Amino acid sequence: MQVKLTVNGRAVTVDAPPNTFLVHAIREHLHLTGTHVGCDTAQCGACTVHVNGRAVKSCNVLVGQVAGAQVTTIEGISQPDGTMHPMQAAFKECHGLQCGFCTPGMVMSAIDLCTHHPKSSETEIRSLLDGNLCRCTGYQNIVKAVQMGGEAMLAAPAKATVSA
Repeated sequence: MQVKLTVNGRAVTVDAPPNTFLVHAIREHLHLTGTHVGCDTAQCGACTVHVNGRAVKSCNVLVGQVAGAQVTTIEGISQPDGTMHPMQAAFKECHGLQCGFCTPGMVMSAIDLCTHHPKSSETEIRSLLDGNLCRCTGYQNIVKAVQMGGEAMLAAPAKATVSA
């Protein structure tokens, strides 16, 4: 089955069996390995990408379901000159990661969270990140990073856009 979509601003065609999940199409067919496979059951959020501007757990979506869609992975959120997205910079500044396994999905979810729920409280951020698991950090620095990244996204919206 051939599926045409746009990934990180580039038109691509994925030739894969109909039962291929988006996460496997991204990693194995497009060789973009920043999106991680964690649980394969949409519980951990490590595979989170944006589809048409919304956070989606790519281990729970068949590639055929996103035909014609705009997909953005962690590789597609930095600026063309390599400048980090404000959320990436905030995760770095606030030490919002340890082992880094959950980080790509956490960053993608945090961007969606701050785009659709700007100026969220700590309690709201914790609730809205409920579908993303981190086994290392205890979440305190992740919450700080989301707050800082959200503020930076509001302050500099041109830098906060993701390629689509």
